[in-house]
Amino acid sequence: MVAPVAVLGGVTAAFAYVGTVDPNEPGHYPVCPLLRFTGILCPGCGGLRSAHAFVHGDLPAALGANALAVVGYGLFGVLIVLWLIRAVRGLPMRLAVPPALWWGIGAVLALFTLVRNLPFGSALAP
Repeated sequence: MVAPVAVLGGVTAAFAYVGTVDPNEPGHYPVCPLLRFTGILCPGCGGLRSAHAFVHGDLPAALGANALAVVGYGLFGVLIVLWLIRAVRGLPMRLAVPPALWWGIGAVLALFTLVRNLPFGSALAP
């Protein structure tokens, strides 16, 4: 039980910090280096603003800042619940991700990055 509870505690602490320290106010967090030097939005751009809005219960703002991050929050929630259930039952958590799924995740990230940087995908930009 130690590992899943520690991971959940760490993620909760991180979300609590981001929920307290507003990333919309300048000077609190560093600027994304890819955005600063190239003007390209990476898949993580807007993630802190998304987390801040999510913590405050503003799902439309969270989706507007980074929709892919919100999907990630949901996936994390499902995985941590499964991990906790297995830990309570005394079973190890084994997550075998086939290479094709990793390639698919990479393709989704690349496509998300490409679309949010094109004019017709501006709704995905933070």
